[in-house]
Amino acid sequence: MVSQFGSLGYTIMGKTADLTVVQKTIIDTLHKDGKPQTFIAKEAGCSQSAVSKHVNRKLNERKKCGRKRCTTNPENRSLERLVKQNRFKNLGELHKEWTEAGVKASRATTHRRVKEFDSN
Repeated sequence: MVSQFGSLGYTIMGKTADLTVVQKTIIDTLHKDGKPQTFIAKEAGCSQSAVSKHVNRKLNERKKCGRKRCTTNPENRSLERLVKQNRFKNLGELHKEWTEAGVKASRATTHRRVKEFDSN
């Protein structure tokens, strides 16, 4: 059995621990500076393949998990325009106008999308 314990991670029987936040930050910084992966691996204290996998995941931006949204980005922008036109409309009025525009969404979905605009 192979075991290596340290502050940067551990290995048991070939299964490696995930990269720490510090390691990911080092990898991202050095990659932006154009350093080679072998150099980055030594600095971060991990393998070159771990560096490669992290960089490729960042570049490809893995697909999201979970259920697909029932509204599209253009539909969400149309709701945002409705909200900006009159900020004093209540949720019921917004939902009614949005569904009259051809969007098939529940009142709860309308509420979630409006809350998303507030957080942005």
